[in-house]
Amino acid sequence: MTEFLNPGLNEMKVIPSILTSSEKELSEMIGRCYGVVERVSVDIIDGKFKDNRTIDPVSLSGIESYPKIDYHLMVDEPVGWIEKCIKGKADRIIGHIEEMSDKDTFIGQVAGFGKGAGLAWDLETPVEDINLEIFEKIDLALVMCVPSGFGGQKFQKKAFDKIKKLSYIRKRVGGGFLIHADGGITCDNIKKVSDAGADEVSVGRRLFDGDLKRNINTFYKSL
Repeated sequence: MTEFLNPGLNEMKVIPSILTSSEKELSEMIGRCYGVVERVSVDIIDGKFKDNRTIDPVSLSGIESYPKIDYHLMVDEPVGWIEKCIKGKADRIIGHIEEMSDKDTFIGQVAGFGKGAGLAWDLETPVEDINLEIFEKIDLALVMCVPSGFGGQKFQKKAFDKIKKLSYIRKRVGGGFLIHADGGITCDNIKKVSDAGADEVSVGRRLFDGDLKRNINTFYKSL
């Protein structure tokens, strides 16, 4: 049985995040994650929601050995991408609310495939932009800690307040959703992000620069 990097003393999960327009690079990075971590996050950007474009989830339909895959959809009408993500071996599918006309439909369709459904908020989008009842239906709430669309950006402190609000909402509604922080996460701020209420973080290319396992362990040691 594979022993993944997931220290028993810490509930926080560090998830490698991949943002690329190259199918070859995506395959290589997924391969590096296999057997090291249980889960990886793949960013999908369609060039409409944000001025950038990445791979299509279907490009992963042929892989045979892979970790659990999250698809973070920064796209226009995420519901239209659900079936592509299913073909791309999705375990969880997270859609941005800014370009989502019907959140219940999105959540229902993802759940209908037996997958985890998540909603994401861009840096400037208030957490209060959706009804509290929705929080009872989701598996994950993702907070962007930088403006979405591009990697390598610096963490914005305003994200702390949003994470804390989501933590409060979770207690209020009694929902079991996880809180996920994405963007600008470093060894210097991961402890504060965890203390604010986040259960998971996405970390991009800095994890893949050198030894992946060693880099992830460095983040865990910072908690």
